[in-house]
Amino acid sequence: MKKLALHWKILLGMILGSLFALILIQFDWGADFIKDWIKPLGKMFISALKLIAVPLILASLIKGVSDLKDISRLSKMGGKTIVTYVVTTVLAVCIGLLVVNVVQPGKSISEETRTELLDNYKEDAAKKQADAARQKETGPLQALEDLIPDNIVSAASDNRNMLQIIVFAIFFGIGLILIPEDKSKPVKDFFDGFNEVILKLIDLIMLAAPYGVFSLLATLIAESPSIDLFQALLWYGLSVIIGLAIMIGIYALLVKLFAKKSPGFFFKGISPAQLLAFSTSSSAATLPVTMERVEEHLGVEEEVASFVLPIGATINMDGTSLYQAVAAVFIAQTFGMDLSLGAQLGIIATATLASIGSAAVPGAGMVMLVIVLGQAGIPEAGLALIFAIDRPLDMCRTTVNVTGDAAVAMIVAQSEGRLTDPHVKNWDDHYHPDHEQS
Repeated sequence: MKKLALHWKILLGMILGSLFALILIQFDWGADFIKDWIKPLGKMFISALKLIAVPLILASLIKGVSDLKDISRLSKMGGKTIVTYVVTTVLAVCIGLLVVNVVQPGKSISEETRTELLDNYKEDAAKKQADAARQKETGPLQALEDLIPDNIVSAASDNRNMLQIIVFAIFFGIGLILIPEDKSKPVKDFFDGFNEVILKLIDLIMLAAPYGVFSLLATLIAESPSIDLFQALLWYGLSVIIGLAIMIGIYALLVKLFAKKSPGFFFKGISPAQLLAFSTSSSAATLPVTMERVEEHLGVEEEVASFVLPIGATINMDGTSLYQAVAAVFIAQTFGMDLSLGAQLGIIATATLASIGSAAVPGAGMVMLVIVLGQAGIPEAGLALIFAIDRPLDMCRTTVNVTGDAAVAMIVAQSEGRLTDPHVKNWDDHYHPDHEQS
């Protein structure tokens, strides 16, 4: 019997996990059973993915940079990558503002529902406000200061320090380029082998992906707030999803125009990473799979993918920036505020910068949203209005983040002449669970 491809296995796990939770929560003991016996399995799966993220970035980025053999090529590729990421992020914020101003979801929330949401989620909002306050107390150059770790071992111990790890890996790779080849070869050979081991570990972890997403979706449903609150926030959620869907379409168009690949080819290749991003709500946790799919199924050569994707997982948060724009205007509408054009232009700038500084972990966008609200003069207490529906929207925007990373990797690879047909590449050195269908 023909084996199912990985993306079908993951999708099946998501559906079965949802159905399982919907059945069990009908019983008094169901939610507790899921919390005690199902939720830990999902947390273990995410932990395994996060476990591999830092070694993957170090190995792949050092290898990718050192393989360039020329500092000018590194700066050229880096410039293309950063510019493309910034352009797509600004575009995402503009789309979010356009959708939320057309739909005007904040006009549909009643005073009673607003009060209920504020009461139910005021503690969560206060925590995010406190986190954001600590960030706003830092100096204007704090972001640049934070790029340089004073201890790489300490930086590598926390996935929130991805940007520091990337800086170290690029710095290390540049050092390998600048020393004589006979001196650098043993070090490069080590990282080549280390990278192969990490790729094999990713294959093993992905065998558990369908079971991991089963647990994650079951937990999400079991812990969801009441349906009444979701109905009150339907138009807000719909606005975010419409904007994200438009952004997905734009990625397909960009891939078609600049990478010369069909949307069908693109989505077939990246779909397992998209589904995993949806399940985990973490670009960092999904990064190992994103890199595997982009290299082996979309034809992006390793030295490009290993440079573009780790940076994208850290600074390219198109879905997050779009959501921040929609959320800020939605909260303003709910409080009866009419934002001027200047205020909304400020949201574009702030949301773009905030998304770059947003950690690639679940819920980080909510912290950065406080900064966006503060810049626009919108009451920060309004965060409580959107907490009820934030987790499912976090899943959707992470999917867009990962899709954007893959699209930019293909565009940069094409511009560098390093986008090939994955079907003619020799991948026999690795076993991948879904090769039968790829």
